[in-house]
Amino acid sequence: MAYEFQVTVDCANPHALADWWAETLGWQVEPQDEAFIRQMISAGHADESDTWLHHGALVWKDGTAICHPGGTQRAPRVLFQLVPEAKTAKNRLHFDVRIGADDVQAAIARLTARGAKVQHLGQQGPYAWVTLTDPEGNEFCVSQSASSAG
Repeated sequence: MAYEFQVTVDCANPHALADWWAETLGWQVEPQDEAFIRQMISAGHADESDTWLHHGALVWKDGTAICHPGGTQRAPRVLFQLVPEAKTAKNRLHFDVRIGADDVQAAIARLTARGAKVQHLGQQGPYAWVTLTDPEGNEFCVSQSASSAG
């Protein structure tokens, strides 16, 4: 039996980090249902302190998700959830962002202009990548896809 899954990223500011990753990947932040949130508060299932305003919309404070813009219910999803502790060690799991035939150095320049930090360059045989960190220090790699690598 095959299972579905999502990747969850622990972070200090889920909405800002979701916005950053949605722009980075060309994905979209999943909309949250403000009417449903208000209904949960009215029914006593949630409290105003469980919410905040993000880009002028009422959202759940503890998390948000991004998804592929052409996705379906079964498409990959990344959830960003609020945690109280800071990141203290290297990630054991990370994203590999394959940019196809796009210019790697131009992509790195765009990412660093938006808050990413270059960590190191890697290479194995003909394949090369750049390891960076996102604005909260989570590692990820950028490379061309195998068919685009020269």
